Amino acid sequence: MLDIKFIRENPDVVKQALAARKNDADIDALLALDTARRAAITEVEELKSSRNSASKTIGGLMKEGKKAEAEAAKEEVRRIGDRIAVLDEQVRELDEKMLQTLLFIPNLPRPCVPVGKDETDNVVVRTFGEPKKFDFEIKPHWDICEALKLVDFERGTKITGAGFPVYTGQGARLQRALIQFMLDLHTTEHGYTEIEPPFVCNAAAMTGTGQLPKFAEDMYHINLDQLYPVPTAEVPLTNLYADEIMDIDRPVKITAYTPCFRREAGAAGRDTRGLLRLHQFDKVELVNFVKPEDSEKQHEILVREAEKVLQKLGLHYRVIELCTADIGFSAAKCYDLELWAPGVQKWLEVSSVSNFWDYQARRARIRCRDANGRPQFVHTLNGSGVALPRLVVALLENNQNADGTVTIPEALRPALGGLEKLG
Repeated sequence: MLDIKFIRENPDVVKQALAARKNDADIDALLALDTARRAAITEVEELKSSRNSASKTIGGLMKEGKKAEAEAAKEEVRRIGDRIAVLDEQVRELDEKMLQTLLFIPNLPRPCVPVGKDETDNVVVRTFGEPKKFDFEIKPHWDICEALKLVDFERGTKITGAGFPVYTGQGARLQRALIQFMLDLHTTEHGYTEIEPPFVCNAAAMTGTGQLPKFAEDMYHINLDQLYPVPTAEVPLTNLYADEIMDIDRPVKITAYTPCFRREAGAAGRDTRGLLRLHQFDKVELVNFVKPEDSEKQHEILVREAEKVLQKLGLHYRVIELCTADIGFSAAKCYDLELWAPGVQKWLEVSSVSNFWDYQARRARIRCRDANGRPQFVHTLNGSGVALPRLVVALLENNQNADGTVTIPEALRPALGGLEKLG
């Protein structure tokens, strides 16, 4: 959430930044609410001062026998009290209106973020590896999954619906091995603490990280208990420290595996075949909490940590810096990691690595202390480390062999008990 004081003092900067994001938030309307709220608070403070003065005179008037004047003073105190009650209600209503407005305003992109009109203006930062060459006709991953009985799409549709695949045999084992491989990498080489969080969160947690209220239609909702199956482990991990003052002399780094649940109401009909777009999928998430002065440096470190997964698996990928029109709602700056999938001839996003600045921390009230001991909002960062479905797509399509088997990358074999090929 943006700081209303910053908006008040820099309205043109905010408007320009939101225009770069192609966002039409009405900042003037928000500032009008803010002006009305501050005027009401000022009047309340003045009235309370007048009431205190009037109250002090009542006792003296009674002692002096000036009963009529004392009664008039009492009436004035009551009148002031009634006006204060009206103004307090106005302030409460204005607070709620401002909060609901602020919750729908996205984060401001950092000045270094490339300005663009849409995803075509994203910038390729670097590329790792080369596209693999094949001397046989390659298959898309859904044909490989069917031939090797790795995924049963039909039974998943039968028991739940489209977008809920059933992994079977070596497919299920591959999922488990990838999760173990990534968690072991991040905890042993990158200094993360592993967390096993709940797989459902309440509305406050969803609001703290920016999923609510903006993306309510994209999430599943357990109405009876007012809980939400997590769309990403970012939600429970970030909210572990909600309403706390953290000790972060160095970055706090936590990671978790969770299944992720997304309705993605706005994405109907896109990439529906195979594993390209699912409503339930597995993901390992990386979340960092840092002091403001460390967040830009830590963002670059976090990108490299997510990249390490892809490097160890020997996959061809690229790092994209998202332009102003394409970064996520809560992000101030974002890099995407995209894998090349030769079977479907597409670049597939497997990780978005975002710096949220103090946007999430302000919503979730997560703070630390500055050099003088004063509380300040922390900066939060996160990235997928990485998401599995499209990683599996790239693994299968890049490592397929002419005989129909799929070679397992060496780094992954220990997690699969030494298995060298799926077949």
